[in-house]
Amino acid sequence: MPGTGLSQMMGALGSSGGSQSEGVSVNDYLQSHDVVAKIKSQVDLVSMFRRPEADIIARLWFSNPTPETLLKYYLRHVRIKYETETGITNIKVRMFRPEDAYLLAQMLLKLGEDRVNEMNKRRYDSAVGVAKNQLQQAEDKITEIQVAITHFRRGDQDLDPKVTGETQIKLVSQLTAQLSQARAQLDSMKQTISPDSPQYIAQARQVEALEAVVNKQRNIMTSGQKAIVGGLGSYEELRIRQEFAAKRYESAAASLVRANETAMRQKLFIVHVVEPNMPVKSTYPKPLLTIAGVGLVLMIVYAIGWLIVAGTREHAA
Repeated sequence: MPGTGLSQMMGALGSSGGSQSEGVSVNDYLQSHDVVAKIKSQVDLVSMFRRPEADIIARLWFSNPTPETLLKYYLRHVRIKYETETGITNIKVRMFRPEDAYLLAQMLLKLGEDRVNEMNKRRYDSAVGVAKNQLQQAEDKITEIQVAITHFRRGDQDLDPKVTGETQIKLVSQLTAQLSQARAQLDSMKQTISPDSPQYIAQARQVEALEAVVNKQRNIMTSGQKAIVGGLGSYEELRIRQEFAAKRYESAAASLVRANETAMRQKLFIVHVVEPNMPVKSTYPKPLLTIAGVGLVLMIVYAIGWLIVAGTREHAA
């Protein structure tokens, strides 16, 4: 096979959390129809296997081979072996020209790196994509609840119903205390002055006024469509939902951080232990070995033929 070139490349496929199967999958990928098709789409692979300097036996016989035939011939010239103990992939390329061997080795290295990048992307999308969706859902929920709280405040014209309710309760308590004091004063007047006296009448009117104010403030708290109690309940429900959504958001954000860290730990990468080299001297064919092999075969054929002829003569005699 005159003009044969040998190019060697050793690449280490590793990851900080990767498995052996992923290295094997890259090894299998480099020996697949997909790789042959990609190489063929970028260079004239068939012409490289049919160089003029190649002998009739070694070259690719067909100018338009089927994918199966091309793959079979490709695997005769490309040797890819994955070392499970070291995680190193050895790639050897034999071509009829040194530049062809070098180019094909470079392309295989690039295709292996592209495959690893695709695996990293799929793993990242799988691990981080779910966490991102959960975080986005949590953000949307917080926004939804915040809009509901804003609408509630605008509808009731109350920035903080909780503070308003506490203020109202405090006001009713103060008015109730004043009413109790006014009633006590009125009861004591009954024993000393006449109910018809102006002082007694004024005190009685004060008691009635305080009673009316207290009842009105209590009604504001408990009765009607805009009762503080009802509004406070709705507002507290929104606040609880908001707090739950905030906790969910914090959990989703933490999950996203963990997913990113896990994806980075499990990221695959390729280290070039030995770069592809340009062949200088042809290593194939091996003339001495070929001559010795042919000579041995001829000797065996001659011996068999001689035995047949000798046996035939002996039988004839």
